[in-house]
Amino acid sequence: MAKSSDNNRRKFIATTLQSVGLTALGGLLWSGYSDEVKASPLVLRPPGALPEEDFLKACIKCGLCAEACVNRDSNRNRDGSKRPGTLKMAKGGDHKMIGTPYFKPVDKRKPTWLERASGKYPDDVLQIDEGVPCYMCDDIPCVPVCPSGALDIASVTNEKGELDINMARMGLAVVHKESCIAFWGIQCDACYRACPLLDEAITLEYAKNERTGKHAFLLPVVHSDVCTGCGLCEKACVTEKPAIFVLPREYATGKAGDHYVKGWDKQDQNRVENAKAIHTRTERSEKEAADYLNMEMEY
Repeated sequence: MAKSSDNNRRKFIATTLQSVGLTALGGLLWSGYSDEVKASPLVLRPPGALPEEDFLKACIKCGLCAEACVNRDSNRNRDGSKRPGTLKMAKGGDHKMIGTPYFKPVDKRKPTWLERASGKYPDDVLQIDEGVPCYMCDDIPCVPVCPSGALDIASVTNEKGELDINMARMGLAVVHKESCIAFWGIQCDACYRACPLLDEAITLEYAKNERTGKHAFLLPVVHSDVCTGCGLCEKACVTEKPAIFVLPREYATGKAGDHYVKGWDKQDQNRVENAKAIHTRTERSEKEAADYLNMEMEY
């Protein structure tokens, strides 16, 4: 009887230690992944997505948006074959919150040894691009199917009550002038031609080429009030690494704040109508300007 009791006690202790060990290991793995996600904020979300923090709280990771994207009728190549969908569901190792939808207009990598050995990619293929931009579907199939409101249908609905993909703000295209060949003087309008909002989201600015004195620059200019962040311009860029790329708007734009206003623009006046003045007073505030302006620097 005593021997049986000892065996039961040993089994209980062993089981308890195993449970504690597995719990601790799971906690370490999850905390490590959480840190990885927090360190990777540059994620492009589907049309109508709430601000990132709110989106992560609202998204239930059902995958319906990605399913609607890949299964849409327009998702076909010219030969009629089905092509990959724009939206992907994040998995472990993607450096994004697992199970949430995202897209990458350009995602280049080198073929693996196995892919070359199998003949999938010949030796002269140095890079493959698995990125897919947003093709700006008129019916925006990914948004209406969202059951949680993480994709806000109201944000892509116009005054007529119709879905309007041009209202989407998935990100903002940014041009890196030093690597854009148009700024070198080489004529290129690939991004301009690829933009679905032609001559609105991206325009070409003419400038004289002082180096040659004969030619003109055709410089791409992105207009943040129109750009949807679809990534078609990034996909079309001819440079090895795109010189135009899409970033989340939070990281692609600055903010003037309430201290500066366009005095000639009545709408901008409305922007600061609720601004509050901040008065900072120090010992110097009690003095007259003439008392200290001509004095030596005070430390």
